[in-house]
Amino acid sequence: MSRYRPPSPPKSAYITQEGAHALLAELKYLWKEKRPAVTETVREAAAQGDRSENAEYIYGKRQLREIDRRVRYLEKRLDVCTVVDRFPSDQERVFFGAWVTLEDEVGNAKEYRIVGPDELDHNPNYISIDSPVARALLKKQEGDEVVIRLAGGEKTYIIDAVEYRQVVT
Repeated sequence: MSRYRPPSPPKSAYITQEGAHALLAELKYLWKEKRPAVTETVREAAAQGDRSENAEYIYGKRQLREIDRRVRYLEKRLDVCTVVDRFPSDQERVFFGAWVTLEDEVGNAKEYRIVGPDELDHNPNYISIDSPVARALLKKQEGDEVVIRLAGGEKTYIIDAVEYRQVVT
């Protein structure tokens, strides 16, 4: 048995304006605040002498590698992402950035916002544009019935509302 895994499909290169601001803020924090603080800790630990058994030094170097890895990822990702800062001309249909209210057969309503894959950890109501749910919702409008294939089978939802909200940052 081989260890080969096919590469994951590329992520969509769209991000909302709020998501771009959040990633830029994280990048600024890591580069301007956290990295200098960890570097100072490593410098102090290195000055103590033997580095091979110095836990502060070893842990600090590991933290620096993780910070540098994240900084490289954020810089590359922000370079390729397209910031979507305007609403679509047809605001009756579901597109990127839309808030969609779905109702199931029982009458339970849930509200989701379709965002880029880099924004998911900011809000539990956000769903990635790459997800099967978002793909099924795209270009639908209020009142449409949507069948979504999930691991447990198919579920049917009705779109109660589609709206685009200006988020103040």
